[in-house]
Amino acid sequence: MRVKAVIAYDGSHYFGFQKQTSTKQTITYALEEALQSLQIHSKITGSGRTDAGVHASGQVIHFDLPEYWSDLSKLKLNLNRKLDDITIKHITQVADDFHARFSAKKRVYRYVFKTTQVSVFEKRYISQYTLFDTLLLQEALHCFEGKHDFDFFRKTGTHTHTSIREIYTTKYKEKQGYHYIYFTANGFLRSQVRIMVDAAMQCAIGTLTINALKDQLAGKAKYTTKLAPPEGLYLARIIY
Repeated sequence: MRVKAVIAYDGSHYFGFQKQTSTKQTITYALEEALQSLQIHSKITGSGRTDAGVHASGQVIHFDLPEYWSDLSKLKLNLNRKLDDITIKHITQVADDFHARFSAKKRVYRYVFKTTQVSVFEKRYISQYTLFDTLLLQEALHCFEGKHDFDFFRKTGTHTHTSIREIYTTKYKEKQGYHYIYFTANGFLRSQVRIMVDAAMQCAIGTLTINALKDQLAGKAKYTTKLAPPEGLYLARIIY
């Protein structure tokens, strides 16, 4: 039986979502170890990878269960008892051909930051930027909307069959001193969101022009590949 699980995690103590040969401290390893302790030997597949230090409030995974694990409420309870910094929010049965990654239609990322001092209790979950122009930020974010080749907005050394992605919407809002940036797209390249956030913030702060951002987006010149700090980034939702 194939199941879909919506999970949340604090990525502070993990070296990303994907399993690695150099460390066991990954989200995937922790989940598969918990499953194996319950005699479930299925590999898990995620909707996408997150970098070291990046969080999730709505990551989706799928895995296959043996027949005797038909009680999904009990499974959820047992897994949550075994996991640290990871929570199983929902588990539901899905069709056998469901795929957490390839069945996804849209992905939503949220970035959270402050322009005031981040407290010791927030520093793992919120980033900090200096004072900025909100209108310039919104103009910069709007530049990313649509279908573009994001080759200049990804980490080098990553291999995909195409670097073209479509960003459906971008959004900025502020509430009680916290600033939120949202991206909704069909998919993202490795570290693309963090590069876009920092480039947009550079425009908003005045260290990068909107025209320079547009030139980089058009592949004419590369002005910045700086990454926004990981602690402010959350994989917020996967839409199927």
